[in-house]
Amino acid sequence: MVVLCVAAATTFWILNALNKDDYTTIVDYPIQFEFDRERYIPVEPLPPTLEVEINGNGWDLLRKYFNFNTPPFIINLEQPSSQDYLIPTDLRRELSEFLSPTQIVSLSNDTLKIDIDRIRSVKMRPVLDSMSYSLGKNIRMLNEPEFEPKEITVIGAESILEIYDGKFPVNLDEKRLDRDLTKNVKIEISKELSEFISIEESSISVHIDVVAFLEGNKRMKLKKVNFPRTVHLVEEDPSIMMYYLVDERYTDELKDLEFEAVLNYSQRNRQDSTIAVQVNPMPPFLDQVRVEPATLKLSYGN
Repeated sequence: MVVLCVAAATTFWILNALNKDDYTTIVDYPIQFEFDRERYIPVEPLPPTLEVEINGNGWDLLRKYFNFNTPPFIINLEQPSSQDYLIPTDLRRELSEFLSPTQIVSLSNDTLKIDIDRIRSVKMRPVLDSMSYSLGKNIRMLNEPEFEPKEITVIGAESILEIYDGKFPVNLDEKRLDRDLTKNVKIEISKELSEFISIEESSISVHIDVVAFLEGNKRMKLKKVNFPRTVHLVEEDPSIMMYYLVDERYTDELKDLEFEAVLNYSQRNRQDSTIAVQVNPMPPFLDQVRVEPATLKLSYGN
């Protein structure tokens, strides 16, 4: 019985207190931004509330504090992409009318940061994602990959589109590629960007031509140029080998070439009396040409 009396008295006191005016509290009042969502898109979460110090009836403040049946305050943005922030004090008059009969004492936020982009549609050039494929040993691409269609239409937030710099990466998903390839590839957007951009095309055809470079070696004939009579090689009859990779399409042409290991005395290293071996000729279908030994030691005397 005593407990019931205390509970009843406490309830009566609370209800009586809530009926009084001139209470002050701080609430996070819900806000909602209105703008043309077909032309603009937020790239950062918009502020959901505005911190307001209000004064008024106890019941009214209690409802606003716990957001009981409190409609959000609507903030209309005409050109949202041209604004980085809002100053809450600029909204005070309109907000005061909205919250009436509750009175605003102060607005705690100095600014409300907003980040809203214009929605654009742009054409981008497809390129292979360099991390999505690898070539086999000594395999090279003959030329740039060919795509069909040649452009991809990407729609979304302007600042996100600028990240791509006009080139959209295509995931080939091929490892140790060693032959020509034509493949239909699904076009995908990374999960973190999918809420900001979309793509009109769902897939793209990729064509790649490759060529193999074959390993080879040759022993070269020695040719001395501009050597004085008194200058010799420490090793007078060296065995000089050339190691290389050759484009497989030019192996027949390679057979017809005679390579020389040229030693040009005028290009010697005066500090250590050595001379570098130069390969002649050097056709464009060779790659990674290596000579052993790469330099030879000079000897001076009769």
